[in-house]
Amino acid sequence: MAVHHIHQPIKSDNRTYSSTQRSLLIVLSITAVVMIAEIIGGILSNSLALLSDAGHMLTDILALGLTIVAMKFAQKPPTASKTFGFYRLEILAAFFNGILLLFISFYIFYEAYHRLVHPEEIKGLFMLVVAAIGLLANVVGIVILRKFALKNLNVKSAFFHMVGDTISSVGVIVGGLVILYTGWYIVDSLIGIFIGMLILRGAYSLVRESIDIFLEATPKDINVDKMLDDLHKIEGVKEIHHLHLWTITSGIY
Repeated sequence: MAVHHIHQPIKSDNRTYSSTQRSLLIVLSITAVVMIAEIIGGILSNSLALLSDAGHMLTDILALGLTIVAMKFAQKPPTASKTFGFYRLEILAAFFNGILLLFISFYIFYEAYHRLVHPEEIKGLFMLVVAAIGLLANVVGIVILRKFALKNLNVKSAFFHMVGDTISSVGVIVGGLVILYTGWYIVDSLIGIFIGMLILRGAYSLVRESIDIFLEATPKDINVDKMLDDLHKIEGVKEIHHLHLWTITSGIY
């Protein structure tokens, strides 16, 4: 007996749904502009920490983009050839984004090692100003997404990405202050390594979860034994064979 359980994400009315998508697009646009500013600022100030923070912002952009795509395709009906709909496109995109982020984190580690061995001068004040702008953008994003994060799991994920990036921006600001007042350029590389680890952790989780879904692994939040017990309690059910549980996409089983 195969059991296919579908758990749909909670959806509100179309007006709220459109409002959520519009808010996500606003936050994505702000984040993209600031990321470009941090890349330029990182190059001009010679700050690896600032470039790493831009890389971490890229994870926010990918998370926001995936959330928007997921919401768009969630409204698209299945076809005769795609009976499950187009939900797996979100997972496919997540997998390739995770691979990209893995390469970004490895490059950050490589560059940090190079700079630890051969320290380079950093323009602390320039680094500090650009990082402060990045922090402000993250705070704005958190404020915008906060109310929607309570109603939608995908938005909640993007919200916590923004929180993580806020922490890394604070780290860059602290690093800028240390460099500005002490001249310890090594701090820039150490902060870069810290942010690289944050990116690596998120990328690994993204790739692992995507592979689990492609392999149709049992969803983590479903207790198979409890489900079997509940099914056995249904009147008329005598025995259950070959219970299969899998994930179609985020929140749909």
